[in-house]
Amino acid sequence: MLKEKVAVITGASRGIGKEIALTFAREGATVIVNYNGSKGAAEEVVNTIINEDRKAEAYQCDIADFQKTAEMMDYIIKKYKRIDILVNNAGITKDNLLLKMSEEDFDRVIDTNLKGAFQCTKHVAKQMIKQRSGRIINISSVCGIIGNAGQANYCAAKAGMIGLTKSAARELATRGITVNAIAPGFIETDMTDALSDTIKDEILTQIPMKRLGSVKDIAQMAVFLASEKAGYITGQVININGGMAM
Repeated sequence: MLKEKVAVITGASRGIGKEIALTFAREGATVIVNYNGSKGAAEEVVNTIINEDRKAEAYQCDIADFQKTAEMMDYIIKKYKRIDILVNNAGITKDNLLLKMSEEDFDRVIDTNLKGAFQCTKHVAKQMIKQRSGRIINISSVCGIIGNAGQANYCAAKAGMIGLTKSAARELATRGITVNAIAPGFIETDMTDALSDTIKDEILTQIPMKRLGSVKDIAQMAVFLASEKAGYITGQVININGGMAM
């Protein structure tokens, strides 16, 4: 479905980003696995893809850094001559109650989760406009829709990604570029595995389907949005959360 496409996936060394990278590669895309601090994990993702006779490489870049992000995209364009798909997935958490949250923790989450997505989109859009084609997929969160106590910074960033998605979709629509967002609910990852059984049980009470989602649920939607089958879909937020937000 993605044969001969070049895809950049930020924060692709683990969790949802990792699954999207593996799935895109299996669908035929050449995948650039962006990471910041998890070099070993990113290289493991790349090796898995290469061992399946697919194409991938890892690239270290803190997407909160405007210049470094520009350099990453310039490198990819110079080497591969194009970028067909961008998945803005990279994100961090610095949770605390609003009254206890430091300015530093608020800024760091906004800089990575929201500003990073803006910067990647800005640098990639230039190339996609030249190509007159492209797919941009932003990984938001159910928390950006309904909020979550102790995550004012994270929720603000994820809500901001939805606004960014809709604005970019309007600006780029006439250039053959679609921009959509996926808003996952609680997904089975290393982060949720670390939660206590008590917290997990509390989470399940909020989910009508009474189970956590899978990274595959998110990756399959990302493949669809990146494909030609989704060519007339733009500016949308696809909720994958078992019914938490209806």
